[in-house]
Parts: sequence; C-alpha cells; structure tokens
Amino acid sequence: MRSTVAAPPPLALLLLFFALYISSFFNVGVAAGGDSTAAGENPFTPKGYLIRYWKKQISNDLPKPEFLLSKASPLNAAQFTAFSKLAADQNSLSTQLPEFCAKADLLCFPDLTPSLEKHSSDVNFATYRNKNFTNYGTGRPGGVDAFSGYSEGENLPIDSFRRYSRDGVGHNEKFTGYAAEANVADQSFNSYGTAATGGGGEFNKYNSEVNVPNLRFTAYSDSTTGHSQSFTEYTNQANAGDEKFTSYGKKSVGATNEFASYGKDSNVMGSTFNNYGENGDAANDTFTSYGTNTNNPQNNFRNYGTLGSSATESFKGYREQSNVGDDNFDSYGKNSNAGKIDFVNYGKSFNEGTDKFTGYGKKGDSTNSSPTVDFKIYGVNNTFKEYAKEGAATFSTYENKTSAEEASLAAVNGRKVNKWVVEPGKFFREAMLKTGTVMPMPDIRDKMPKRSFLPRAIVSKLPFSTSKLAELKKIFHAGDDADSSMAKMLTDALHECERAPSPGETKRCVASIEDMIDFATTVLGRNVVVRTTANTEGHGGDILIGEVKGVNGGKVTRSVSCHQSLYPYLLYYCHSVPKVRVYEADILDPNTKSKINHGVAICHLDTSSWSPGHGSFVLLGSGPGKIEVCHWIFENDMTWAVAD
Repeated sequence: MRSTVAAPPPLALLLLFFALYISSFFNVGVAAGGDSTAAGENPFTPKGYLIRYWKKQISNDLPKPEFLLSKASPLNAAQFTAFSKLAADQNSLSTQLPEFCAKADLLCFPDLTPSLEKHSSDVNFATYRNKNFTNYGTGRPGGVDAFSGYSEGENLPIDSFRRYSRDGVGHNEKFTGYAAEANVADQSFNSYGTAATGGGGEFNKYNSEVNVPNLRFTAYSDSTTGHSQSFTEYTNQANAGDEKFTSYGKKSVGATNEFASYGKDSNVMGSTFNNYGENGDAANDTFTSYGTNTNNPQNNFRNYGTLGSSATESFKGYREQSNVGDDNFDSYGKNSNAGKIDFVNYGKSFNEGTDKFTGYGKKGDSTNSSPTVDFKIYGVNNTFKEYAKEGAATFSTYENKTSAEEASLAAVNGRKVNKWVVEPGKFFREAMLKTGTVMPMPDIRDKMPKRSFLPRAIVSKLPFSTSKLAELKKIFHAGDDADSSMAKMLTDALHECERAPSPGETKRCVASIEDMIDFATTVLGRNVVVRTTANTEGHGGDILIGEVKGVNGGKVTRSVSCHQSLYPYLLYYCHSVPKVRVYEADILDPNTKSKINHGVAICHLDTSSWSPGHGSFVLLGSGPGKIEVCHWIFENDMTWAVAD
C-alpha cells in the first residue's frame, strides 16, 4: 500500500482560522482593559508588538516618531502568523510570493508568462505593461511596430523581448517615451533583430527620468545586413542603473548604431559592451554626448569591434563635464582590418576619471591594416597599455589640467560645471546654520520605491548573506539571470552590508525597526531619540533659516545615522558617527517668511579620513581634516542621538 502525506492547509484557510481566534482573544483583552498598545492598535499585529518593544527598550516617554512607526509592517495579526509559518519553509514562501509582497508592502517583480504566439501584422503598443514580447515581427517583410508611452510612470515595469524582428526584412521598431518616469525598470532584449535585413530600431526618450534602470541587450542585431539602431535621449536624467550590451551587432554587415545624448545628466550609470560588433563588416557606430554631465559613469568595452573590417567608430563629447567616472577599453578594435576610430572631446570630466586602454587597436597578422586612431581634446589620467604598437595613433590637444584647475577655470569663465558635484546646498559650513541665513536647499527627496519593514519574527527566518544568495534568489524569483534587477538588488545590498567598516565606524544593516532600536541603544544607551527632516518643501530653491536649536545643547556628540538600501523589504544601513553636532532648524520661505519645513542637519567635525575628491571639498574648498562639513538629513533617512 502506498503511503500518502497530507498536503498543508491552504494559506487562505490558515488566515481565516487565525483571524477568528485572534478576534475573539483581542475582544476579551480590550473588554478587560488589558490593551497596553496605542489606542486602537491590535496588540498581535507587527506594529502592536513594535510599540510594546519600544516602551521596553527606550527609557524616555517622548512621543514616538510617527515617520518611523509608519514604516512598520502593515500585516494584520492573521497574516503575520500565517506568513511567519511560511517563512520557516522557504519553498512554501516562494510559492506565495505575489501575495506575500502585496500584503507586506514589498518590492517584487511580476513573473512574466512566456508567449509562443506569432504576430503577422503591425502593432501599436500604448497601454500595455509587464509583458513578454515573443516572436513579434519575426520574418516580417516591411512594416513597423511602435511602442509609444509604454509603461510610462510605472513603479516596476518589467518587460522581456525575445526573438523580436528576427529574420525580418525592412521591418522597423520605434520605442518613444518608453517607461518614462518609472521607478525600478527591468527590460531584457534577447535575440532582438537577429539576422534582419534592412530596417532599424529607434529608441527615443527611452527610460527617461527612471530611478533605477536595468537594461540588457543579448545577441542584439546579430548577423544582420544593413540594420540600424538609434538610441536618442536614452536613460537621460536617470538615477542609478546599468545597461549591458552582449554580442551586440556581432557578425553584422553594414550595421549602423548611433548613441546620441545617451545617459545624459544621469547619476552613477554603468554601461557594458561585450563582443560588440565582433567580426562585423563595415560597421558604423557613433557615440555623441554619451554620458555627458553624469555622476561617476562606469563604461566597459570588451572585445569591441574585434576582428572587424573597415569599421568606423566615433566618440564625440563622450563623458564630457562628468564627475569622475571610469572607462575600460579591453581588446577594442583588436585584430581589426583598416578601421577608423575617432575620439573628440573625450573624457573631459569636471573631476577627472580613469580611462584604461588594453590591447586597443592592436594589429593582427600581416594581412590586416592597422586601424587608424585619432584623439582630439582628450582628458587626463589615462593608461594606454599595448596601444596600437604597430598602428597609427594621433593625439591632438591632450588635456593635462587637474580637476581643481578645471574648476577654477570654470568659475572664472562662468562655465556651468557638473551638477552632481556641486549641487547647491548639498554640503555647507556650520556657520551657515544661524537665523537669517539664506541658502540653497538640495534635492532631499527619497528616490527609492516605497516599501515596509518586515517583522523581526519573519525576517529572522530569511537568509541574509552572500553565501545564501542562491536561496534568496529562489525566494524572490530572481531567476537565473545574474544581471536581472532583482539579482543585482540582492547582491549589491549584501555586499554593502558585509563590507568591512571604515576606520572608527560601527555599522549594521537592519531589516526591522526592532533591530534598529537594538543597534541605536547599544551605541548610545537607552535614552535616545530619532529625528529626520519633516518634509521635502524648499528643495531645489533658496530657503531662509529660522530658529536653530543644537541637539544636546550644541555639544559635540555621537550619533547613529541610518540610510536606505535598495532591497525587496525595507533595509537600512546604520552606522555610528563620532564627533558630530546635530541641529534642528525651522526652514522658512525667503519671500513670505512663513515656515515650510523643519530640518535636521548633522555637522561632521572630523573629516580627516574623507577622500580628497569628496564632493564637499569640491564645493566648499579645502580638504580632509581642514574643515567641518554639514548636510541635511534627507527624506526617509534618520539620525539617532541621546535625548536632551
């Protein structure tokens, strides 16, 4: 006789049973006057438990901070118990992930269902979102598919394009205003335009003003003939993300690719080009205003144009007026035949970055003509290793000014400098924190997607280390793609949390408010208070400083500052900051003199361990250890200190 194992009861049944039990228990407790939580708060909810824990661990009776309590898990008592049980069995939790994410207010991506349907006519997408596009335009003669205003303003648009326009002849695709102003965008293009003849793809205003874009092009436009791709105003004014092009245009003939105004005005954007244009014939690639005025752009070109023939590559205004940044050209144009590569106004960063050329333009056998490489008005701090030893390289107007000299010249000439380095008001001196001062307020708005903490009883059962990354990826449906947004989110946060502390720093990543309380009270004692800036009013313009109050009487003190990390649930990086002064200040409208905000600022008195290139020194002058540096506490960040 075959034995059987009873299946676990469905989640809905668990929730219903526990809701009835808790409801009866809670009603009895209230009737007896035994509720010790805030008025109206069920003591069995995560928030109810948190309030009791706060009273137990923190010794003062100051009002509890609503801005922090509002981030507590929204799970009700029944959901809390049911999901706590599921968290103990991670396979069960993974199968219930969509419901878990929705109920617990987490950041999760939808699972896309594969599609094998074929489409033989032109399509116009204007309202779709979170879709798997498979076999669109495959084998199509002529025609055009248009994506206009697609996924605009979405929180988490995730789209996959597979075998799109494959083997097409003269077929065009247009992406206009695609996923603009989205929060965390994840788009994957796999085997897009492979073996296409003629036609082209246009990406115009694609992912503009996106918070965290993650775009992957794999085997894109491989083995094409005369197929063009144009990227115009692509990921402009985005916050922090990555674009990866793998085997893009490989083995293509006469392919034309144009990147214009790509990543302009963005913050910490990374681009990787692997095997781009490899074995191509007569390719023509143009990078114009690529990475201009960005903050710390990271661009890697590996095996780009390798073994190509008669290719033309042009970089104009590349990474100009950016803040630092790094470019790595490894085996770029190596063993290619009679190619031409032009760099005009390349790497003229406001704060110099680093450019490394290894095996660049290196000649192959005697049958090939070395590529011609021309550098005009090129920036500083560059390494040329094995650079076209047997070829022709021309350098004109090679810049050797340091960033400090460039900044000085910019100030004298009135030239605009990079906004990421010198955003007005981002850093200021302590003397400016006095009544009557008019000063600029930086953009203090929180750019991360809204999430909630998980209760300690749940988060303590989830893995949290790089050694458990495979388990985490399974729980949160990250898939096998190491470059997916979810996989990168998990990996980046774990690496930051496991990083060794800086000299004198005490740090901890906290995933529950209870853990944050424990860390703050361990460092500062039990008589603590947590503060943040009240709202974001005044950002981007001038403000007038009203009444100023120094925390702890304005004495030098110690604090614990906590900053958000991007993760499926709310995660904070908290660290102790010695030798600071903390201030509260009323923020007024400079015209009406009315109060618009209440700001919290922290002044770091010891900057001796800071980098000489830190933005505060670029903005304020001086250097490490020579001046104090102050800044506002941004939205949803916070600082803990001993209570007055």
